Amino acid sequence: MDEEDVADMEPLPAEAVSLIERRIEEEHGYLSWLNTSVDVVERGRMVLSIPFDRKLTNADGRTIHGGVAATLIDTAGGLAQRTAFEDPLSGGVATVNLNTNYLRPANGDLEAEATVVRSGGSIGVSEMSVTSTTENGSSEVVVGQGSFRLFR
Repeated sequence: MDEEDVADMEPLPAEAVSLIERRIEEEHGYLSWLNTSVDVVERGRMVLSIPFDRKLTNADGRTIHGGVAATLIDTAGGLAQRTAFEDPLSGGVATVNLNTNYLRPANGDLEAEATVVRSGGSIGVSEMSVTSTTENGSSEVVVGQGSFRLFR
């Protein structure tokens, strides 16, 4: 199914949304340590964010390490695929390929948005982007695309 098919699905049940939020924000060791927040959970779309924290920066203390943004797009892309499952809490998703293009340094809060391009029987594709926001404004810092193995 493509993004139009996913958009035509019934909305996600509230208990599925709250379970995803709890697992990411409270129970997942690495994502919780990064202080990841689940901002939007919709069929075919996921938005995650991580606030700026000096512990996540490179040696300069200002720019966030690129691996943090890569983690965000990987996680958001996979979770967006899960929202295309009839029951998003069943089955699983594993990253097959992750293409990450760094556009400029990230030096503020990060927000990743992922949308489902296609969710097939066994492989799904998501497009993702990361925006960095400071008191001086926002800019897109990373774009990417991921392929995910779907275990329905």
